[in-house]
Amino acid sequence: MSALAVVEQTESKVSSRDFADPQLFVNREQSWLDFNRRVLEQAADADWPLLERVKFLAIHAANLDEFFMVRVPGLHEQVEAGVDEPGADGYGARETLKLIRARVQEQVQLTNDIWHTELEPALAREGIRLLPWQALSPAMQQAARRYFHREVFPVLTPLTVDPLHPFPFVSNLSLSLGVEVRDPRTLETHFARVKVPESLPRFIFTHLFGLSPVGPRFESIALEELIGNNIHDLFPGAEVVAWHVFRVTRDMDLEFLEDEAADLRSVVDRELRRRRFGAPVRLEVSVGMPSSIRSFLLEKLEIESADLYEVTGLLRCSDLWELYRLARPDLKDQPFVARQPARWSPGCDPFAVIEASDVLLHHPYDSFSPVLEFLNRAAVDRDVLAVKMTLYRAGSNAEAVRALIRAAENGKQVAVSIELKARFDEENNLAWARELEKAGAHVFYGAPRLKTHAKVILVVRREGGALRRYVHLSTGNYNASTASSYTDFGLLTCDPAIGEDASQLFNSLSGFSISPEYKVLSVAPLGLRSMLMAKIDEQIERATKGLPARIFAKLNALVDPTLIRALYRASCAGVEVELLVRGICCLRPGVPGVSERISVCSLVGRFLEHERVLVVGPAGEEQCYLASADWMPRNLDRRVETLFPVTHEALRRQIIAECVEPLHVDNCRVYEMTPSGTYRRRTPLPNQKPVDAQLHTSWCSRSNRANAVPTVPPSP
Repeated sequence: MSALAVVEQTESKVSSRDFADPQLFVNREQSWLDFNRRVLEQAADADWPLLERVKFLAIHAANLDEFFMVRVPGLHEQVEAGVDEPGADGYGARETLKLIRARVQEQVQLTNDIWHTELEPALAREGIRLLPWQALSPAMQQAARRYFHREVFPVLTPLTVDPLHPFPFVSNLSLSLGVEVRDPRTLETHFARVKVPESLPRFIFTHLFGLSPVGPRFESIALEELIGNNIHDLFPGAEVVAWHVFRVTRDMDLEFLEDEAADLRSVVDRELRRRRFGAPVRLEVSVGMPSSIRSFLLEKLEIESADLYEVTGLLRCSDLWELYRLARPDLKDQPFVARQPARWSPGCDPFAVIEASDVLLHHPYDSFSPVLEFLNRAAVDRDVLAVKMTLYRAGSNAEAVRALIRAAENGKQVAVSIELKARFDEENNLAWARELEKAGAHVFYGAPRLKTHAKVILVVRREGGALRRYVHLSTGNYNASTASSYTDFGLLTCDPAIGEDASQLFNSLSGFSISPEYKVLSVAPLGLRSMLMAKIDEQIERATKGLPARIFAKLNALVDPTLIRALYRASCAGVEVELLVRGICCLRPGVPGVSERISVCSLVGRFLEHERVLVVGPAGEEQCYLASADWMPRNLDRRVETLFPVTHEALRRQIIAECVEPLHVDNCRVYEMTPSGTYRRRTPLPNQKPVDAQLHTSWCSRSNRANAVPTVPPSP
């Protein structure tokens, strides 16, 4: 058989397979919960400093809260509506809810075990103690009672349930005490709810009671423990039989029916007011709560017993952030100092630096300050005519937005696309939209029925009688806080083609454009999916011709069935596929005859892996792309996203050195996915030293900067 015939036969076999077998897909919710378990496992890892382990426990709890607020309600709605169609993985909503319960129960138990058997004793050895009431001396209990009456009692409101008092509203994620109160006259027992105030610290340190001097020891009592052991003072004349802690999680995923109102802001305002009244989806109770009280809460909250979780120990472990913030630097990671790019010195002219050559920033290894300096300089530069920007998660303390406000006040044409539907940032973004409008900026809210998730800044500057466009494109948000803990890439360039595309993008967001055309950028929902498919097909074509072919992708999530099937086709054709997926991955690697040439890893480290990177082609011929989008249907079909090439040879080498190569040398932070969908953590061999991919990246980034082009001198 001729070589051409072999190629044609291979192409035919690959193209004829549809890879529709549900066994080839991992359930999305299972995959996310498995990722959160990897986070939880860091709390059990003694290689981390002690308070860093506490931090991971808090992160795991906060992640799980958001999962119940956002993902679980939709599954319940499907079940209630009688819609139980299986997805690509073969799971329907009802079966997925059963899977979720089993995995969450397992993680709740593991959380309890890690806290009680490892972290709490280790903290106590360091003088950080969370004391039960019974552990306080009689004198300390008296001092605590005085503190309770002075600082806590006035804030509390007992709400009894009886024919005259209906069951009270229980707010989302709040801690409550369920109190059994007996009337000594009638011997009738009533239920009362006492909310644990969120305006007070969760952990009350005993030196505040006035008997223990401030010193190296950090002893505290949980606020609910302090309230519960003084609860009788809230019910004078009645008998407190018992008290129990419980907590409710509600549906917090907003539905924006944009066609209902001409003003999207009014829709967002209305839905934010409704959010607090979302349906309950989870009830957590302290161990030992009587079945009668459980049944009462389930009935009043209209929650199924399958959505009740019993917790031994602390509820709302996300509050452990309070302990992490203690002044104990000896129990934390050493402070990380981000570097300035070698060509970016204090006081330099950002426009001169960018005009000399593209600048690639890799946060948090590189400081976020060049991005802010770029914006701040644009706000005051007399030659800058316009500043345009997309904002998705700016945060409550956003220096980037303040720079835009200064630019507008200085007479620049400022146009800002603000995403009002950025989950849990809606209120911040609404507030910034109003501030920007007050300053005279043009504020708009992107394309109808689409979220604008792209990260773009465009600065238009007059230089020598002509206009030049300066652009910043990023994989992450314009948020200085997250830029210090999330890994992301950002590109500063004055490439004319990218500048024209950025202008086209902003015009399409602010105006009426049905099918804008782009020269360099790939923009969802119109062209990004087809571009990704084309790049995969290019490598398939190379492999079928017997040429070396390779795909590397770094993502937060891989869910899209069409792209997964394309990667399966690539593997069958002979393409080597390497995937670094931090969170959800619905693809199964290593399946014989399907994905033997695909490897999937997940990296959990000090920083949250967040950049989206695509590298295609064999060594020495790589094409590098950065993107704001994960490979999920929502990103590719229901959001405005950007993917952009990095063509400068030194910058392409930098991406490979800082993003691809660390994955290969890590032997302690990387988890490898098996064909079953489970993960195995890499561990050093007996004669090996641990190699952390993020520390390796930090070393690579410093080495790259040290050998970079000398700094452009400051402008006069």
